Amino acid sequence: MSLLKSFKNYLSKMFGAKETDPELAYDEWAGSYDSQPDNLMLALDEELFSSLLTGIEITNKVVADIGCGTGRHWRKILDGSPAKLIGYDVSDGMLQMLKQKYPQAETHRLTDSNLPGLEDNSCDLVMSTLTVAHIKNLEEAMQEWCRVLKQGGDMVITDYHPVALAKGAKRTFKRDGKTVAIINHIHSIEKLRTMAKQLQLVEMRLMERQIDESVRPYYEKQQATQLFETWKGVPIIYGIHLKKT
Repeated sequence: MSLLKSFKNYLSKMFGAKETDPELAYDEWAGSYDSQPDNLMLALDEELFSSLLTGIEITNKVVADIGCGTGRHWRKILDGSPAKLIGYDVSDGMLQMLKQKYPQAETHRLTDSNLPGLEDNSCDLVMSTLTVAHIKNLEEAMQEWCRVLKQGGDMVITDYHPVALAKGAKRTFKRDGKTVAIINHIHSIEKLRTMAKQLQLVEMRLMERQIDESVRPYYEKQQATQLFETWKGVPIIYGIHLKKT
């Protein structure tokens, strides 16, 4: 048995998690999603997304949030006074939570890659945070994102690092005392770059974060120091800023 396979088996036994379809999983997770003060991935995502957003003009712009969830990043987007902010997600539960916070929000539940409510070349910013690995056919999705994006428009993506996913990392949460893992698909950064180039998207910036001493406190709070030592040095999240030319 290979070392990688042994490690994946170890993680499976440790978490005891069966992978669940994203739509069903996020419907279950929706009620508690915003109550995770010690969630490392949400903290790192906030850091990367805020940095990548710096310098992108939002005022009077049209913004599409793919995989918007409960609207984690909506406050900072709305503070920039966009002309329109539209949310898309596969989970009704997550969209309902978003609506509780922003009753006037325009949202659409996704059943495929199509983005209803947006014409060709009508969007200034397409953002997608912690979502890409849930998308099986990423090529089809990115073609649609490019369809709605204006010339000169920006695309900002963050997600679990494919290296971590390949090593057995899982997106999980607790429900009724059980661990639920969500299905992920591994899309390498090189694959993402190749698709971007084919779609005439220029890479402006790439950010990557790995498990290092700065995040040790998150593991200590979960009494998972051994897990920290195992994963130390592994890339855990990335963010990329692309521009349509």
